[in-house]
Amino acid sequence: MSELEHVGTSHPVRVGHPEQALAAESSSRSWTGVPVAREAVTLPLLLLTVAALGGVRVAPTGTLALVPPSLMALLLATLLLAALVRSGTLAPERLVNDRRVALENSSGAIVLVALLAASAQVFSLLTPTGGLLAFVVTTFFLLLLWNTLAVEPDRRQLLRSLLVVFGGTFVLKFIVLASLYDPASGLLKRVVLTLLEGATLGTLGVVPDGPVTGYLAFLTLGLFFVALVLLPGGRSRSSSSGLRTSS
Repeated sequence: MSELEHVGTSHPVRVGHPEQALAAESSSRSWTGVPVAREAVTLPLLLLTVAALGGVRVAPTGTLALVPPSLMALLLATLLLAALVRSGTLAPERLVNDRRVALENSSGAIVLVALLAASAQVFSLLTPTGGLLAFVVTTFFLLLLWNTLAVEPDRRQLLRSLLVVFGGTFVLKFIVLASLYDPASGLLKRVVLTLLEGATLGTLGVVPDGPVTGYLAFLTLGLFFVALVLLPGGRSRSSSSGLRTSS
């Protein structure tokens, strides 16, 4: 039989079954802990690389430009981080909490800031430069993230959804539109492009990037998804339900 003890004016503390308390404490530590190399080296390196490569634009003429994320891209990145937290893909409390020393919390904060910057650059990279398509793609991202927050998918569903959406927008911008705006494209493609410009009253406004940007974008997306997989996640719903049932 377990019993309750009072210590001063504090809340009652349940004692007895010390082996269960030690097991619970060990389980809590193993869950909150993040491998040092992953948190201090791997994740910051991956995310900062994504943030840097995501801003690189190489024009068809070979001109190099570095583009910062827009305010809308930062908003989309914030919504994405919220979706990552709700799905259990990211558990911020494993990176920053009162049980960690200041240096550990600083390392965790760097990961969170780098994740925000990398996410913003990914949205900026996948959004067409301007015109009607930029508005359509941005609105699509915004509605998708709002819906994701409402549905609250699990980690696997969210990562699969992001892979499909980001892969689709990559194909649209760097393959379909790049092919249509290629100066060496055939007559049929130029006719299709002329019809699209006419149907949108000239508001399509796409500024194509060079082929090098497409290769860099492919590498950037690959590194970004590797970082998402390595993020310290929360407990799964099944384990949380099991803990509530046992308690």
